[in-house]
Amino acid sequence: MRRTKFDNETIINAIKDYLSGNSSKKAIAKRLGVSWWSIDQWVGNYQSMGESAFLGNGNQHYSKELKEQAVRDYLSGRGSLLEICKRHKIKSTRQLRNWIKKYNGHEELKASGTGGTTIMTKGRKTSFDERVEIVQYCIAHDHNYAGTAARYKVSYQQARSYTVKYEAGGIEALRDRRGRTKPLDEMSELEKLRAENRILRAEKERAEMEASFLKKLDEIERRRG
Repeated sequence: MRRTKFDNETIINAIKDYLSGNSSKKAIAKRLGVSWWSIDQWVGNYQSMGESAFLGNGNQHYSKELKEQAVRDYLSGRGSLLEICKRHKIKSTRQLRNWIKKYNGHEELKASGTGGTTIMTKGRKTSFDERVEIVQYCIAHDHNYAGTAARYKVSYQQARSYTVKYEAGGIEALRDRRGRTKPLDEMSELEKLRAENRILRAEKERAEMEASFLKKLDEIERRRG
């Protein structure tokens, strides 16, 4: 379903209509053009955090301890995604799903913000092969620029720039043309394809893992429901 952004007043009024019994969840969802799941999420946020859940600006910050506890609660069967979000004052089940995916993938859950990773501000010179590997890793790990920068000891800006350049201009965009009036050692078509395929495989594998994980999570939710 298409995501639509609503102002805070519309969301709060919809929640109050539902909680007061003036309107059903189905009727509100149809009127606003959203899923019933969105209504459930709004109501849960309102019940755990009040109107402040919809009035804050910027991203919500969560501690490492809260993330780990929420994931353990879910994996231990101590509630549905919505119930655990309400218990721990987590604004979105999407966030919880992402933490569970990282946990199951043996990634460390860190405090919100930069991911708990020290950001390197000083870059270093990289080869074409290194840039391909950096982009491959970054895409495979959900565009985690901070984590990629730390792994390859480059700056956050480099990790982001290489990935953005590749996604905008393909593999040729990763070539360093500075100081050259004419390329002297163009890649052969085979070299281009090999480099491109490395990154495309990472994209495909990440998408397949994401789809499989969400499918399993949905199956668990249906069994619990």
